[in-house]
Amino acid sequence: MTTPTRNRDAAPETLPRHVAMIMDGNGRWANGRGLPRFAGHKQGAKTVDLVTTECARLGLEALTLYSFSSENWKRPAEEVELLMALCHEHLVEQRDRMVDNDIRFRRLGRREGLPEEVLREADACEAATRDCRGMTLCLALNYGSRAEIVDATRELAIAVRDGEIEPEAIDEAALAAHLGTRDLPDPDLLIRTAGEMRISNFLLWQISYAELVVTDVLWPDFDLEALHAAFRAFGGRTRRFGQVDPPPTMAGED
Repeated sequence: MTTPTRNRDAAPETLPRHVAMIMDGNGRWANGRGLPRFAGHKQGAKTVDLVTTECARLGLEALTLYSFSSENWKRPAEEVELLMALCHEHLVEQRDRMVDNDIRFRRLGRREGLPEEVLREADACEAATRDCRGMTLCLALNYGSRAEIVDATRELAIAVRDGEIEPEAIDEAALAAHLGTRDLPDPDLLIRTAGEMRISNFLLWQISYAELVVTDVLWPDFDLEALHAAFRAFGGRTRRFGQVDPPPTMAGED
């Protein structure tokens, strides 16, 4: 991870503020090369570094990566164990680099079930980068969006029970304030690699108005060209937020 510098050439309005990414295709990348699946995960970790560095360099406010879903525990035990070890190793390697690059780290997802060493290192990364003011990097680990919404709803119910909030005061902003992304802008661009056309229980509340870009590129092969292609696609779209385009003006009309 190199030191990021804000891009002065790209027009800020063409770049998203918050990018969410579903990193798919590690296994297919490895299978296509006759390698064990874990080789794809290791190569994918290198792509994480590449993408994180570039997004920070461009001056994005946030990058959220879907690293391990709550459904991924159903994978073979050996693969899960290796993934957790890789996650721990990657966090250890990147902690000081995130501080040096002014990147704030945050873990999303339930703590229950994650190995203690992964939790310890994730907590250490959050503590070490708490005062960083550059991009926020969110790593979704043991994450499921439905569970996140349930947890937020439960917290609101407890607040009502304890007299801290009136039921009538609960609105979208109140629920959003109990999500892991509470102080971040909602993602305005969701990128999914490896061609799959589904959301996979990722940030269901937050991506309500996000633009979607699905690429056939497998995550280990996802490079800066693919990233900027997604940004160009985003910049070429009109975001209506439920509204309609204004009627075209007649030629010569002021």
